Amino acid sequence: TPRPPELLPALRPGSGNSLAVVFSKAMNIPPFRLERFFAEWEFEAPYLLCASDAESMRLQDLLALEPDASDQLADLWLGYTETRGDPELRHEIAGLYDHVKALDVLVFSASEEAIFVCMHALLEPDDAVVVHEPCYQSLRDVASSQGCEVRPWRVRHDRDWRPDLDELRRLLDRRVRLLVVNFPHNPTGHLPDPETFRELVDICRQNGIRLFCDEMYRGFEYDPAGRLPAACDLYEGALSLGGMSKVYGLAGLRLGWIATRDRAALQALETYKDYTTICASAPSELLSRIAIRHRESIAARNRALVRGHLTHLLDFCERHQETFQCVSPMAGPVAFPRFLAEDAETFCRDLAQSEGVLLLPGSVFEEPEHIRFGFGRADFGHGLARLDAYLDAR
Repeated sequence: TPRPPELLPALRPGSGNSLAVVFSKAMNIPPFRLERFFAEWEFEAPYLLCASDAESMRLQDLLALEPDASDQLADLWLGYTETRGDPELRHEIAGLYDHVKALDVLVFSASEEAIFVCMHALLEPDDAVVVHEPCYQSLRDVASSQGCEVRPWRVRHDRDWRPDLDELRRLLDRRVRLLVVNFPHNPTGHLPDPETFRELVDICRQNGIRLFCDEMYRGFEYDPAGRLPAACDLYEGALSLGGMSKVYGLAGLRLGWIATRDRAALQALETYKDYTTICASAPSELLSRIAIRHRESIAARNRALVRGHLTHLLDFCERHQETFQCVSPMAGPVAFPRFLAEDAETFCRDLAQSEGVLLLPGSVFEEPEHIRFGFGRADFGHGLARLDAYLDAR
């Protein structure tokens, strides 16, 4: 594909500009710091202690969940699929909610696409957006790149990552069109109590603003009794983001969705999606449909794995409390301890180079004094033991 002429000088050898910088200038959006860090290290380091997903499975193991699944896959027509998503898949996704029907679901080629489309389709330049931070960068910077004013609603370690609703109220005015939140939260693992969450929803309703709720870790609560209602079930103006990569550990399917009863918003998303992927992958839709039908067994396996690993992580932080100060997470496969030694990013890079153990520096979340651990993978214990020995040797 020919490169746009205005970018050619920047791409010439010796110009000093990387492709990431050129992309940033063309899109008016900064490089995605977390994804650039993972692009450098994720498939180089043998011990990944910062992954945000759960243990995955092989295709043959997923197909074994249903007697005729292999035949369904072999017989699948590889043409275009429906823009809204396979009707049977949308029916299965709707079953994850209490008040959502299949026509309230729009399927995307990964949850990242859903974020990108939502921010472009629902916001105008000069709108104001309040964003729950620290956050996955696209939840903030896609809106900012469009000329929106982004107002950070930041949670803090010294408050155990609990959101302050009074602070949220102070951030709201007539210009705010969208509140972006993430529960259960990445990178901290925090989960508010149901009363706090319902009050947050009421604040959106009273102020007439839409609520975008990243619910990628919903279903990953250590205590299922603490599971929050889906935002789209509580509020007609809410959009709930879901996907296959976290709770199910099926990131390779690259499939996500938005569930909302806001028909105007849904129509805007569908119209904008015509300019991105148009439709999702037929094999991914079929395999996602199978996984969601067997969600209880898949999620139960991953929750058990994560609970066991969390115990080891908290014991590790206790042994190395001069280095790591951890607020225990309440859901999901991530924790975000404060790092009390030297520069966290330097430490993470040195650790990856010398020991092959990868941790994620909090600087990618604009929290440079923290480090993210991810403990959803099956081999977490081996990497943690290597890190333990490395710190003891130091």
